[in-house]
Amino acid sequence: MQNLIIKTICLFACVVFSSCEKIDLRSALVSYENVNERFNQSMEWNARQGYQKIVTADNEYKIMVMADSHIGSTENYDLFIEHALQDKSLAVVMNGDITTGRADDYNTLSDIRPKKNDIESFLTVGNHDLYFNGWKEFYARFGASVYYFTVKTPLASDLFICLDTGSGTLGEKQMKWLTKLLASERKKYRHCVVFTHVNFFRTRHTGSTNPPVEELHVLMDLFLTY
Repeated sequence: MQNLIIKTICLFACVVFSSCEKIDLRSALVSYENVNERFNQSMEWNARQGYQKIVTADNEYKIMVMADSHIGSTENYDLFIEHALQDKSLAVVMNGDITTGRADDYNTLSDIRPKKNDIESFLTVGNHDLYFNGWKEFYARFGASVYYFTVKTPLASDLFICLDTGSGTLGEKQMKWLTKLLASERKKYRHCVVFTHVNFFRTRHTGSTNPPVEELHVLMDLFLTY
């Protein structure tokens, strides 16, 4: 009986997917672009647009961070932005899995993303943002997934680095960029904060949410050094 049920489900799935040309199974599960390709596009964007520099007259400031809003639904996202504005935060960082990757979700995000005059906002990608060919949607609207921004106060300047870990790894090119950036720029800043969607120390391992152990060792050495 169990085998019959499984065969029936498989047959139904085959009929549904084979009868609909619009269903793209590959892009629903993984990104068409790998992390090195996204890095290259991000560097092209950064070369054109530059890196954001925020100047504040206050010696102390707040940056609020959230992840996994998974738009479609905007309830949690709206609450986060409301709190950030009420708290007079200098900026917000949306640290991956902002959407589920669908074009409609990105349209929604574009519509409700706060205006620069209200609060600065910085976006990174998570694995869900890349589903359904989502990278093309992200890049067309928001640009780079790898970049940094700085905050200058009357007393000091701070460095904030946003990384692309949507594929579960930084990849060779992004790792070299991060290493070079820390070596050349870190000493100029009081504090350095690195944003990444993946939890480096997550115990439940999956390929899209945990970096390779060897990569993690390199990252920990970098963070201890700088």
